[in-house]
Amino acid sequence: MRCLAISLLAIAVVSSASAQQAQQQAAPEHVGAGASSSGDSSNLPVEKFGKDDLIGITVYDAPEFTRTVRVDSDGNIRLPMLRQHIQAAGLSPAELETAIAAALIDGNVLVDPVVTVTAAEYRSRPITVSGAVRSPVTFQAMGTVTLLDAITRAGGLAENAGAEILVSKPSSATDDKSGLLIQRIPARGLIDGVDPTLNLHLEGGEDIRVPEAGRVFVLGRVKHPGAFFITDGSESSVMKALALSEGLDSFPSNKAYIYRVEGGSGGRNEIPIDLKNILSRKSPDVALMSNDILYIPDATGARAGMKVLETALGLSIGAATLAVYTTH
Repeated sequence: MRCLAISLLAIAVVSSASAQQAQQQAAPEHVGAGASSSGDSSNLPVEKFGKDDLIGITVYDAPEFTRTVRVDSDGNIRLPMLRQHIQAAGLSPAELETAIAAALIDGNVLVDPVVTVTAAEYRSRPITVSGAVRSPVTFQAMGTVTLLDAITRAGGLAENAGAEILVSKPSSATDDKSGLLIQRIPARGLIDGVDPTLNLHLEGGEDIRVPEAGRVFVLGRVKHPGAFFITDGSESSVMKALALSEGLDSFPSNKAYIYRVEGGSGGRNEIPIDLKNILSRKSPDVALMSNDILYIPDATGARAGMKVLETALGLSIGAATLAVYTTH
């Protein structure tokens, strides 16, 4: 029994010594003003701080300064017992550690503070992707982000995406009254990778919008009337529109009509065309503009009133005949 008691006492002494040694190793070393301890609990990447970011601050042996603070609209943060604001925007965590330590010393608050700074939340680098994409999204630009990365985060381009991608960002180097620098990127060139310079590097603050493709409406004596997106950026035409609607139905007229919105009145002008000669190649194909209505009457050639056309157009779209095609 006496031997057992001595053994237990020895184990307890060894365990106590080991615990004290572990505590000494865990305590931060006294490394001078502005120094950072190596422990960083944040999983966010190291980036320079910006307005509205949330910052975690730890000051060793000074719990009154250990807190999270948000960078204000001027790019500053404030700490208790300090009159001066501390500039945080544009600084990395290590640089901000030095700035906080210097402020505490200059304010006669602490003699030799040990400061650790981590990023708790980034909000200063939003990138927004909207328009004809599968899943519009807003995210923060962390690390290297390209335009293709942003489109991928939004699930890729939707089927009705237009020929261009608009990338806008606030800039003082523009004459635009909005203060935005807008770049137009050809969608096909970006996706196909034909020109690496189209894959812009994004830094945050960009608004990426993918407009829908232009569309034309085909009504009357065709097999599948409806609305058709033209997604390759090429000019549409009467022949292309007829191909998209799978050709003429029975007993069409030799004449057809294009109804086009022109000017600011909102009304449509009627443009007659010689359909028979276009189909027989005796007359050149006629170009169609975005939102044109191509109407093919029956053999009598009777025109349809705009109310009838717009009602038919609404019924066609409501019946899910809206289609997306790429013309070549």
